[in-house]
Order: sequence, then C-alpha cells, then structure tokens
Amino acid sequence: MKTFPKPLTADEEKECLERYRKGDLSARNELIERNMRLVAYNVKKYNTDGRDVEDLISTGTIGLIKAIDSFDMDKGIRLATYASRCIDNAMQHNSEKKSAKN
Repeated sequence: MKTFPKPLTADEEKECLERYRKGDLSARNELIERNMRLVAYNVKKYNTDGRDVEDLISTGTIGLIKAIDSFDMDKGIRLATYASRCIDNAMQHNSEKKSAKN
C-alpha cells in the first residue's frame, strides 16, 4: 500500500503558496500531493459501505484543487483548515446529487 507524502510544514506551505501565486504550477502540484491526506481523511467520513471510493477520492481532490486555487494566505489560517472545509463541501454536494437521482 502506498503512503501519502508527509504534510508540508507551515514554512514549506507558505513558500509553496508564494511560488504558486507567482505562477509556478509545480508548487500547485506539490500542494495537491502533500495535502491528499485530507482527501483520504474525508473519504473515510463519507464511505461507510466501502463502495464508490474512487468517486469520493475524485470529488475530494476537486475540492482540494478548488481550495488551493482560491486560498488567501493573507487571512492568517493554514491551507489545511480551509481545504478541509472545501473538500467536505464537495463531498456533501456530490452525495446530495446522488441522493436526488435515487
């Protein structure tokens, strides 16, 4: 089983966010990769029956990417705090859409 890379330290996160602000897409990719633990954590909350894991991971990753793209580091909070809520919102929205279809 593959493990996730360690989360960024506060200093590493700030440096990546500053690089991304300047247009460095490799910094964006690093932020995504190093925050995938948040997605996995949220998948556990929504995946009670063991099905649709891939769908939940995809949805959570979209939420993470939206969080990274809209994050304002000048607000004084860590990306993980903001991203966790965005991931959760994406998964709730996906869950509600699936419920409406049934």
